[in-house]
Amino acid sequence: MSDEAVGRDDAFEADVTMTRNDGRHRYELHAGSELAVIILIRDLPGHMDLIHTETQAGFEGRGLAKVLVRYALDDVVASGKRIIPHCPYVARFVEKHPELYAQYTDLPAEL
Repeated sequence: MSDEAVGRDDAFEADVTMTRNDGRHRYELHAGSELAVIILIRDLPGHMDLIHTETQAGFEGRGLAKVLVRYALDDVVASGKRIIPHCPYVARFVEKHPELYAQYTDLPAEL
């Protein structure tokens, strides 16, 4: 994830790590050693379907879900796949940042 990928309004705790966990079909954000946010995914030929975003209890309101969504979307684009935003949170994020993701997105209704 580049330094430019997180904007000033996307402040978050410094001790976070993000990964794509293919074995569990999800993106994960860990705060320290604790799992804080997940995005469930379905890896399809030519597409990555982002199904559901979930913030674990105790981590709400810190902006961590937004950080993981941006990481996941950037990862999908970098992989050469297209985004399917089934998750309403992800879909709203894509709508708010059309300059970054609209050209790489296929809405579920369009498929």
